[in-house]
Amino acid sequence: MTVLLPSGETVPALGMGTWMMAEDPGRRSAEIAALRTGLDLGLTLIDTAEMYGSGASETLVGEAVAGRRDEVFLVSKVLPSHASAAATVRACEASLRRLGTDRLDLYLLHWRGAVPLAETLEGFSALLDTGKIRHWGVSNLDLDDMHELTALPGRCQTNQILYNLTRRGPEHDLLPWHASTGIPVMAYSPVEQGRLLNSTALASVAARHGATPAQIALAWVLRLPHVNAIPKAGSPDHVRENARSLELRLSPEDLADLDRAFPPPAGPSPLAML
Repeated sequence: MTVLLPSGETVPALGMGTWMMAEDPGRRSAEIAALRTGLDLGLTLIDTAEMYGSGASETLVGEAVAGRRDEVFLVSKVLPSHASAAATVRACEASLRRLGTDRLDLYLLHWRGAVPLAETLEGFSALLDTGKIRHWGVSNLDLDDMHELTALPGRCQTNQILYNLTRRGPEHDLLPWHASTGIPVMAYSPVEQGRLLNSTALASVAARHGATPAQIALAWVLRLPHVNAIPKAGSPDHVRENARSLELRLSPEDLADLDRAFPPPAGPSPLAML
């Protein structure tokens, strides 16, 4: 399964997130092994950010992909406080050093802050011109923000947002807009940081498929052709479990049961963030 970017490039529908990785030295070897296992399984989209562990996550990712950089679609993010034209360039260069690479495949504004979007895009443009990034996008931008962004020069490749069964607000207007414009969405925390796993509705659907609740939650996010999912997995076994979600196809009965347990939005709501 892949998702088509506006550039015409395709990326894996299921990738790997790294939020809260590199925070416990005792888990480091397992986390690196998890990322390498994901690459072996074709989960070659890896998402990180300068904010994660104050750069430690990027360093861990760099170690995990060393010698395999060309296999990876590598994503990182700039903090809003670093999002002026000049500071965006400096932040990206620091991320590249930590990652041990000369380029990012996708560089995102982590969320909107006080810096005007046009200034951040100036920084992205400079990074594109020097080959330090291949594409740019945004994260945590709601519909009004996306309207403003797409009126500016340049081509946004994705909007990374919080989206899962308990965070369905984007379905009212943001996701349909993305589908209509061809700009995909990248769903972070697709299992709500594990909080979804105790759902009896998910367990019931999972039993029909001989699957786990986490696999059903991921398959539900991946049912939409313009949505990626980037769950974090801290061990090889967890990565293998996530990867099996790509084999699942939810039936109309499954989807109806999940709609009853997790109702879709009745109207507009502000975009949630974690």
